[in-house]
This record gives sequence, structure tokens and C-alpha cells, in this order.
Amino acid sequence: MSLFDDVLGDEMSTQAKFGPQEGFAGVLLSASACDGHIADEETDNLFLTLGQKKLYQRMTSQQFKSMFDRLLKVLKKGGPEKLLEVCCPVVPPELHETVFANAVDIVMAGGSVDSDEKEFVDTLSTKLEIDEQRARTIIKVMAYKNRG
Repeated sequence: MSLFDDVLGDEMSTQAKFGPQEGFAGVLLSASACDGHIADEETDNLFLTLGQKKLYQRMTSQQFKSMFDRLLKVLKKGGPEKLLEVCCPVVPPELHETVFANAVDIVMAGGSVDSDEKEFVDTLSTKLEIDEQRARTIIKVMAYKNRG
């Protein structure tokens, strides 16, 4: 905690609360950044995935840009861990497995999975309360999808 937090407040806790759209997108952005950088394949996969979701069909491009700017601000200040911390709780329970599968897909888009990415996936499955066997099945399916 910074000395300024008492006086100025913690900017991340006073920002407007995130909803399901920010939650879903934030988890995927965290997946893209969990190894310390965001690869082109991960960015492409992220935007392609979000563009196909019903959650974002009614958003204007300006609303989408504004949402993404807010997510990037949290990512830059607190890293992928902080972004997960604020985003996971607002992902609707019926989308937990969906966002997990999409996050795993993004992590695997680069062709290999390093230790930071493995740790991220383990943490995400815990935060989303996904059964271990179910998580393994999802990871296996995403591994098949990303072969070749």
C-alpha cells in the first residue's frame, strides 16, 4: 500500500465497477499478457474471439475501445494478476467454462506454453471454480484444436 492511498485513494478500487463484458474481455486480456508480453497471435485470437460473442454485439466501436482502455489501464498498473482479480468475479457463472476455454486457447496460440502460462491457467481454473477434471478436459480439447 502506498502512502498516497490514504490520501488519494486506490485508483483501481475507486474506478467504475466492471460488468460481464469487461470481466470476460479482461480474463482473455490477462491470458494474452500472462507471460509478460502480448504476442500478435494472442491479440488476433483475442479480438476474433470477442467479436464472435453475443456479449459484444450491441457495443459500438467507441464503447468497445473505452472498455478496452479501462482494462489496459488495470493491466498496466497491476499486471495480469490484478486484472484477473477484478474481472473473474463479474464473469457470469454460466460463462466460466467458456471464458476458461477461450483463455486456454489464447495461451496456446503461440505454439508452446511456458511456466508463467501454466501457472496462469491453474490460477484461472481456481478463480473460476472449475472442477480439475473438467479443466483438464478443456485443456486437452484446446491442445487438439491448436495442433498443426
